[in-house]
Amino acid sequence: MIVGEWWNANPVDVVREATRTGAAPNISDAYTINGQPGDLYNCSKQDTVVVPISSGETNLLRVVNSAMNQPLFFTIANHKFTVVGADASYVKPFTTSVLMLGPGQTTDVLISGDQTPGRYYMAARAYQSAQNAPFDNTTTTAILEYSKSSSAAKPIMPRLPAFNDTPTVTAFSTSFRSREKALVPAQVDENLFFTVGLGLNSCPPNFNKTQFTASMNNVSFSLPSNFSLLQAHKQGIRGVFTTDFPAAPPRVFDYTGNVSRSLFQPATGTKLYRLKYGSRVQVVLQGTSIVTPENHPIHLHGRNTAAVPVGGWAVIRFVADNPGVWLMHCHLDVHITWGLAMAFLVEDGVGKLEAIEPPPEDLPICS
Repeated sequence: MIVGEWWNANPVDVVREATRTGAAPNISDAYTINGQPGDLYNCSKQDTVVVPISSGETNLLRVVNSAMNQPLFFTIANHKFTVVGADASYVKPFTTSVLMLGPGQTTDVLISGDQTPGRYYMAARAYQSAQNAPFDNTTTTAILEYSKSSSAAKPIMPRLPAFNDTPTVTAFSTSFRSREKALVPAQVDENLFFTVGLGLNSCPPNFNKTQFTASMNNVSFSLPSNFSLLQAHKQGIRGVFTTDFPAAPPRVFDYTGNVSRSLFQPATGTKLYRLKYGSRVQVVLQGTSIVTPENHPIHLHGRNTAAVPVGGWAVIRFVADNPGVWLMHCHLDVHITWGLAMAFLVEDGVGKLEAIEPPPEDLPICS
């Protein structure tokens, strides 16, 4: 099941407008399940998605949050989920009645047809982790329909968590365990500490107006406009990026407490962190309360998405065995446009099998 957001507008224009003004993006007009808003919106009752199930059978359901900016709760009336995977990784199975997924996150669950035959709503609504931020407070639905049940029967509605129910999110996220001993490096070569969060910048020309920005380790990432990072790296093009992204925040502070206004304005730059091929890397991702604490789904290209909880932290480990340039960013679209990102530059190893192949001679050139 794919849950997402819908605007009565071009969503690309929504992000561009937020980037231009430095304000939060316009909230969506609806949420969707498999492309349809569902029964609770007047425009789509006749197109509500119906998912068939038979009594006694067990189905594997992959739930994907494809929203641009909104974490979402997902549940099914009177049914439990057995979580068996998250972001393409096996987990020790556990049971829950509600899922919470940030944009870009995936959860695999088993659902059993163990209820009285009938019709049951699948439903999704917003989890709003940032205090006082506007959001779309509507609910999207699909219908889980047992075979031989009447299509005229009114579906049963589930109880969804409140939009600000962080304890439910915490209970869900802390239920994840590895199925066996985790296959992560026992020792690390690079021990990195990244703060993630929002910020404010003054706007030219008069600098009497502020706009939102975001950063990692007080660096607001700026994507290059003329060359890709990988192209600049492989072709030795100077002036596109530097490799001095800090391994730790430049200042130690109370990350989730009352943060000094002097830390609200990050530096802007296109800074990468260089890794040797095969190095074992640990990254501690620490959420901050700059402007407001918020849940940040952090995605490392070539790998998975991990949520940094409100006022909390997450730790990831990986082996840098894939040469090239790999962006790591918040999966809220507006946050990456505000600069909540950085990139790793993984050097080539030894021989062709540990190096990036050169581009083909007939590679089209962008005009």
